[in-house]
Amino acid sequence: MANPKIKSSAQTVKKSNATAGRKPAGKSLYSKADLEEIFRRFSVQRPEPKGELEHVNPFTLVVAVALSAQATDAGVNKATRALFAVADTPQKMLDLGEERIRGYIKTIGLYRNKAKNVMALSEKLMTDFGGEVPRTREELMTLPGVGRKTANVVLSMAFGQATMAVDTHIFRIANRLLLAPGKTPDEVEQRLMKIIPDQYLYHAHHWLILHGRYVCKARKPECERCVIADLCRSPEKTCDIPAPLIELPPQVIGAEAAG
Repeated sequence: MANPKIKSSAQTVKKSNATAGRKPAGKSLYSKADLEEIFRRFSVQRPEPKGELEHVNPFTLVVAVALSAQATDAGVNKATRALFAVADTPQKMLDLGEERIRGYIKTIGLYRNKAKNVMALSEKLMTDFGGEVPRTREELMTLPGVGRKTANVVLSMAFGQATMAVDTHIFRIANRLLLAPGKTPDEVEQRLMKIIPDQYLYHAHHWLILHGRYVCKARKPECERCVIADLCRSPEKTCDIPAPLIELPPQVIGAEAAG
């Protein structure tokens, strides 16, 4: 998941999770009814959306997300399959050593600095957290190479908490659609957390990422494939007729997709 550039089954979750940390929203061009319908359609299209970074436990998820800064999920997956086969715990990663870690991830951008961070976060997990990945945003953000976006991804995917990790796709979607416009990822996160209906919040992060990755693309949005084209308020919109609302085939992640 690339970090955003500043310029440019709807499972019902517990109310305590859904509303935690919400702050006053900025202006959205969508009514409450519009928002309910937008996320209802996403829930029909992808009842159980998934993240596309391969991992086998919370630790490997932390590492994968940290490695994904300014890189694609596919590129990270290609590098981490062999790495995680030999080092899927903080201690095993420390035993592997920085030089060998670099050898596994050298196809990923900024791999030298990222290898240092993987070693440092593994050491901190061992010394401060008994080798376990912490379950709070504040503690996760004390790990080297882990910022707010990474922490939110881990809280959602590893621990089932309703969070909004604003990557480049979500940042673009929120501003392009005038859904939750903001100048920074933190602003967009706060506004999305305020406006997304509670019953859709748990999966909203993945719905928006996948919509941005495969439909509302960066260079040219494919509006004819969009299930919310009639509701969309984007000035870039080229079509007012929504695509047929049908459930998409299950996602195929990582090694299965490559095969």
